Amino acid sequence: MKALIIFSVSVFTSLYCTSHDTTNRASDTTIIYKNQAFTLTDVVVRNNFNVPAFIEYVKNDTTFYKAFKNLRVIGFSSYNDIVLKDKKGKTQASLISQTRQTYTNGCRTMEVKDEKTTGDFYDSKGNYNYTTAQMYAGLFFTKGKVCGETNIVKGASFSGKGKTGMEKHKDQLKQLFFNPGKKIPGIPFIGNKVALFDEDVSKLYDFKIDKREYMGRTCYVFTIKPREDLSSGERSNVVIDEMTTWFNARTLEIIGRNYSLSYKAGVYDFDVDMEVQLEKIGELLVPKVLRYRGEWDVVFKKKERAVFTATLFDFKQ
Repeated sequence: MKALIIFSVSVFTSLYCTSHDTTNRASDTTIIYKNQAFTLTDVVVRNNFNVPAFIEYVKNDTTFYKAFKNLRVIGFSSYNDIVLKDKKGKTQASLISQTRQTYTNGCRTMEVKDEKTTGDFYDSKGNYNYTTAQMYAGLFFTKGKVCGETNIVKGASFSGKGKTGMEKHKDQLKQLFFNPGKKIPGIPFIGNKVALFDEDVSKLYDFKIDKREYMGRTCYVFTIKPREDLSSGERSNVVIDEMTTWFNARTLEIIGRNYSLSYKAGVYDFDVDMEVQLEKIGELLVPKVLRYRGEWDVVFKKKERAVFTATLFDFKQ
């Protein structure tokens, strides 16, 4: 398998030119692949870009989700800034902290270096008072000593299997937020609507491939947006309002992704914007910055409006 991956990357690398000229563009070009239309900018066309190979790579890519799983098997420090707002936009609770996760002998622990909270961020028993904070903690915090975890994503279930009630709902939403574009069974009314490359879903979107600079690297930029000519009925089936992913042109690793998700259903009601920047630490790809703005309802819970930023650094394998 490793040899196959190395071969695939070398094939892609041989196809890509490192031209940085994106200033003088001719008209975009549209191609059809597997009944889906893809728009290519002039710089991509001039580089003889292998679109079918790239699309298949993107469809099967799991590195973005795996980057978050990698946080289970590595040490890191984190600046955490979480703000919960009321319906008028005023702060009703917040947390600012610095934490340090240590990973040793297959186990992770966390030390809180500094923490300040306001409002009712915690309840009287010291538990998180907000589901957004619980989800944040599930990604970046460790309680006690946790052992035996892996960063394996092959065969991972996104259905919340083994969990019930609110824990199942939180797990499903977490998969939706951090694995966008993949089918997630078990989410009522939503699961199949995020499978962007399924034919009945892809027909709702425009797909565009460009080549630009991002964080000092030459990248292929893959942008997905709903078609502008959708009917109101078609628009009601859209969950992903926009998703832009930056792929390192040399390695095809994801180094950034911005996306907006929104939907109204009986069980879930959410409107979320996220920005994620990734970094390579040794052989592991990990998130280094995550910015979130969102509001969402889960049945039987109060509507939450939150803004948070996670800044991760000082990674140790």
